[in-house]
Amino acid sequence: MGPNPVDDPGPGPAGTGDRTAVSRREFDALFEAVRTWGRWAPADRGAWNRVTAEHVRRATAAVRSGKVVPLALPWNTVPGPDNPRPALHHMTDLGDVESPEPSTHKDFLAADYHGKAVTHLDALCHVAYRGRLYDGRAAEDVVGAAGARFGAVSALGPLVTRGVLLDLPAVLGVRWLEPGRAVHAKDVAAAEDALGVRIGEGDAVLLRSGHGRRRGDLGAWDSAAASAGFHVDAVPLLAERGIALLGGDGDSDVRPSPVDGVHSPVHALAVAAMGVPLLDNLDLEALSAATAEAGRYEFLLVVAPLNVPGGTGSPVNPVAVL
Repeated sequence: MGPNPVDDPGPGPAGTGDRTAVSRREFDALFEAVRTWGRWAPADRGAWNRVTAEHVRRATAAVRSGKVVPLALPWNTVPGPDNPRPALHHMTDLGDVESPEPSTHKDFLAADYHGKAVTHLDALCHVAYRGRLYDGRAAEDVVGAAGARFGAVSALGPLVTRGVLLDLPAVLGVRWLEPGRAVHAKDVAAAEDALGVRIGEGDAVLLRSGHGRRRGDLGAWDSAAASAGFHVDAVPLLAERGIALLGGDGDSDVRPSPVDGVHSPVHALAVAAMGVPLLDNLDLEALSAATAEAGRYEFLLVVAPLNVPGGTGSPVNPVAVL
């Protein structure tokens, strides 16, 4: 049984929402309020240190049907307004007969994956604010041409924890949130109530805005300029709950940004202040249908990034297990 829709607090027919402006001074105060520098060792695992073996055990014990839902977008090699640097895929061997048999077929993959078209994980070395990475490390001291010596994706390893889906279109009774619709702390609380789930310590929180459904129906747009996502006022609630991972079918940030001079303020708060890795560009449409059918919005989440020493992140194919 699905959620009971609640009134969309945003104005406009499709809920364009309120991106209440935040000054740079207010943002800097918020950054200080949620930052967790010096809290954990090893520091370059950041908030992922919250996820213990007991967290994983509880997450696996929550599996009931065994239904597996992949969460990655298809590898996107087609240029578009949301894909200015398309991923590459070409064949390097078309089955030429070798001696001895068998013949083989081989292909090549490459991507400038930090963008809007490839499902990927952001490591802690990916985002700096005022020149500082998570834990106060100076970005210029630890990130260079050979990669990062702190906060690399190789420090994270496979990520396994309880996932929580905040399915805002299902809660609001709309097909999608319009680009620019901000998700505030009050929206997160209302979604928890409507979906019958509560965010807890060590959780991965995934925000569905309906981005994929809108793109499928209306076509691609420049989502770097306009997208639904979290307003910065939702971050203290997520910090208070002790989340370990944040993601969505966009990149978590509402755009245009509500903070003057900060294009991706949720990135800055989550990664650089809180040490929370991000999952960007998920496909959450099948998960939305599966959670609605199951009548529950929690699941086991498994994310296995590539082991890239010094890497700022990795393309991933996360899976949810219900």
